[in-house]
Amino acid sequence: MSRQSHISRRVAALAVSLVLAGGAAACGPKDAAGGSGGESSGKPGAAGAPQKGGTLTVLNTEPQNDFDPARLYTSGGGNVPSLVFRTLTTRNREDGPAGAKVVPDLATDLGKPNADATEWTYTLKDGLKYEDGSPITTADIKYGIERSFAAELSGGAPYLRDWLVGGETYEGPYKDGGKGLDSIVVPDDRTIVFKLRKPEGEFPFLATQTQFAPVPKAKDTGVKYEEHPVSSGPYKVVKNTGDGETLLLERNENWDPKTDEERKAYPDRIDVRSGLDAAVINQRLSTSSGPDAAAVTTDTNLGPAELAQIGDNKELASRVGTGHFGYVNYLAFNPKVAPFDNPKVRQAISYAINRTSVVNAAGGSALAEPATTFLPEREAFGHTPYDHFPAGKTGNPAKAKELLKEAGFPDGLTVTLTHSNAQNRQTGPEIATAVQQALAAAGITVKLEGLENNAFNERRWDAKNTPGFFLSRWGADWPSGGPFLAPIYDGRQIVTNGSNYNHAQLNDPAVNAEIDEIAKLTDLAAAGKRWGALDKKIGEQALAVPLFHPVYKRLVGKDVKNVVISDWTGVLDISQVAVK
Repeated sequence: MSRQSHISRRVAALAVSLVLAGGAAACGPKDAAGGSGGESSGKPGAAGAPQKGGTLTVLNTEPQNDFDPARLYTSGGGNVPSLVFRTLTTRNREDGPAGAKVVPDLATDLGKPNADATEWTYTLKDGLKYEDGSPITTADIKYGIERSFAAELSGGAPYLRDWLVGGETYEGPYKDGGKGLDSIVVPDDRTIVFKLRKPEGEFPFLATQTQFAPVPKAKDTGVKYEEHPVSSGPYKVVKNTGDGETLLLERNENWDPKTDEERKAYPDRIDVRSGLDAAVINQRLSTSSGPDAAAVTTDTNLGPAELAQIGDNKELASRVGTGHFGYVNYLAFNPKVAPFDNPKVRQAISYAINRTSVVNAAGGSALAEPATTFLPEREAFGHTPYDHFPAGKTGNPAKAKELLKEAGFPDGLTVTLTHSNAQNRQTGPEIATAVQQALAAAGITVKLEGLENNAFNERRWDAKNTPGFFLSRWGADWPSGGPFLAPIYDGRQIVTNGSNYNHAQLNDPAVNAEIDEIAKLTDLAAAGKRWGALDKKIGEQALAVPLFHPVYKRLVGKDVKNVVISDWTGVLDISQVAVK
């Protein structure tokens, strides 16, 4: 992550928080699309074979403010934008773990690396066209990437600025006098080559980002491009009002399904309505009257109260989709602040934590899975089980007191826990209070410092003023251990003049070297095992206390078919949905 990219990461953090709106996290259902705990054991959604036709309605709380591929952060732009923007690679649109794989999209394969993965070459498929029938070329992909460097189009993922040779100083095509970025080479209309500053075996994951969507230079209107971006996907934008509050997508007749194995594009139209209250959305989906029978949401979860209302209603339960996304909620330590500079104090807190009470505070076992590892419990991330400080289900206060005595605090100690005042069941007062009560049993008095959410985020990301003890969370940019561990524990990514995510300010040469070695691997399965082993090794230092991994529960309208929920996003994939 570049030192200039803190604004981008804030956008990402916000995007992830929107995924969680309406409910929080953790322990219970293990399947990605079916369920347990009162849900139907089959896939959610209406029965019958999906057919083409009809209008899919999308009911959301947050408007799609950014519809420019340069400014979108999430892979494929998330859900709705992935219907308009195709990229060199994309996520595999399948249920569960299979959906955490990266697959070709505009490209014929996942890219061909050179010997040390510092150069990646892609070839485009034949017959690719924009909505106006003109051909998609690699020059358009090069230009689309270059415009993402323009200051006025900031907001996208920061990796290209870090990874591409010359990317750290490039200012975009509006200022380069037509020169372009030399590290992106286009020898012909179907070939594109990327030259990197260092080995990056996970470049195929990066190529799913919407910055890799083609943009024809002649159609670029700068900051106004988002009003009518040129479609390379199965749908085109025909209306965008209220800064993304209302979107209407219709079929792109020049999209050829023979070139796109991932997007099913069943509905004729996608009608997106945003700015709605979460409770209203879930009520409308539950009732499923009129157009709402063919409706979904891409940003609103069911909360504990709503799940309780569904209860034994088998019809409603059959319409609840369950998913998992690469995400962890945790207690963070800043070892530069006493008494957290003492490893035994950090270990004592790790032993004292009561994960049952934390899970309950997060919404209950239907919405949160207790965590003892930093990496999510998914193979794609390289998850390796460990529990260095076994606290059991309700904490181990006796062991915590023993360690406190060894640390020089036989009579206990008083610490301050910084948290957000937002009622979000993640970093807010509900979780903070659960932690406070658990630590009290071990003789640790916890004073709660609640901050307004923006102030809280500024504080926890400020290397010069990071609290000694605070609630935090992290989500993956793609399903791998790399975007989880590198920003949090790579010492070279410590930022002193912007947003810093290495909360412990760990700068261990051995950790840094292992991150570099794993980055060289183009065998993603082998890389996953190394990420898991690194997570386990770092975990021995008690620099964080993993609390829980979230689970997402979302309702669909009664006529919605073909619900697919992958471990990449953890939520319904709109490109697979049918309403007839």
